[in-house]
Amino acid sequence: MKKVFCADEILDALEGAWGNEKRPPSDLRHEEPLDGLILTILSQNTNDKNRDKAFNALKAKYPTWDDVAAASSEDVAETIRVAGLGCTKADRILNVLRIVKGKFGEHSIKGLAELNGAEAKEFLVSLPGVGLKTAACVLVFDLGMPAFPVDTHVARVSRRLGWVPEKMTPDKIQEYLEGVLPAPRFRGAHLNIIQHGRQICRARNPLCADCVIAKWCNFTKHLDV
Repeated sequence: MKKVFCADEILDALEGAWGNEKRPPSDLRHEEPLDGLILTILSQNTNDKNRDKAFNALKAKYPTWDDVAAASSEDVAETIRVAGLGCTKADRILNVLRIVKGKFGEHSIKGLAELNGAEAKEFLVSLPGVGLKTAACVLVFDLGMPAFPVDTHVARVSRRLGWVPEKMTPDKIQEYLEGVLPAPRFRGAHLNIIQHGRQICRARNPLCADCVIAKWCNFTKHLDV
């Protein structure tokens, strides 16, 4: 596949609409990147509201990751129950904490900042329950490394723009976008596309008449907008 068509113009239009590239990195960065990793694990198969409830409940009951690591899987599962898949996520979290402690000597992944992006990504995806999207979220938001997480909104917008084939998987879309979009724009562009997907380029009843990137979109070519 070739470089995405009109990428800079499209990213500029999205930035004009949503402005997330101007947001300081500190807005979404956790002082301890492990917080971001656990938060992202909790986000799997649930919404942001329930993810945040589960994370806040976990931190309230267990103030440190040492405390979480010392807890039973059953207690952790009950604490994060609101996020769904409590037993599965509890086991993943406890296993992640064990592996992190074994590698870094503490419950912290700040040491990943000393590695290059490929090495940090390799470690993250080796963890139980951590796929490319979860790893990319930690890399771009908590470690300041180039990565472009692809959720359902990013995948939908990318397909409708014709950047990628309709049946391309999210992991492949991420790999492709990271290879063709400008790395300095990854974080803000990712946020802009998500916001655009939620508010305008919706899965059902998209608001194409209000879309700032409609002129580049293959989807709108089949509509009278």
